[in-house]
Amino acid sequence: MSEVKEAKNVFYRRLYRLLAPLIRLLFPLDVQGLEHLTDEAVVLCPNHTNGWDPILLACALRYDTPLRFMAKKQLMETPVIGWLAAKMGAFGVDRGNSDITAIKTSIRCLKEGWKLVIFPEGTRVKEGEEAEAKGGAAMIAIRAGVQMQPVYIATKKRMFRKTKIVFGPAYAPVYTGRKGTAEEYQANVDEIMRQIREMGGQE
Repeated sequence: MSEVKEAKNVFYRRLYRLLAPLIRLLFPLDVQGLEHLTDEAVVLCPNHTNGWDPILLACALRYDTPLRFMAKKQLMETPVIGWLAAKMGAFGVDRGNSDITAIKTSIRCLKEGWKLVIFPEGTRVKEGEEAEAKGGAAMIAIRAGVQMQPVYIATKKRMFRKTKIVFGPAYAPVYTGRKGTAEEYQANVDEIMRQIREMGGQE
């Protein structure tokens, strides 16, 4: 790990070591598929049903995982929470517009070797609801030259009951040309969501 990433992760590591044991006590995790993770940069693509999802996902990984999160702009603008999220490695995206700054930040993070968490659905989707995933995660992966990795997070989370988190094999986006097309971005994200549903026993 480079000195730059090491420095950026100091706050994350310290807070992880302080809080992760407590969080895992309250929400025990059944983590599967860690053998599919490598040291390579990748876009981690989890489903999203609950505000605990990013926290539990981080707790499912090692404390020294070089991890960053793409979060909605409104969260990053929330007093205290936004500051804390930024210190933990999150950055905001304006979901209602083509946020060039967020896209450039994402690509730079991946090229620097980080694992970047992007929720393809863009918002929380409760069990039984449906929301069309956005193609942005695939576009970023393609332009950064990295793979995408599906992550299933169980929809029901209860204190002192195990929450299943499954990491699937990395998926190489399929596209034509140098940057791909909008239709190809969408097709790749749809395939990732299909794999997530399959890992969750929904297909």
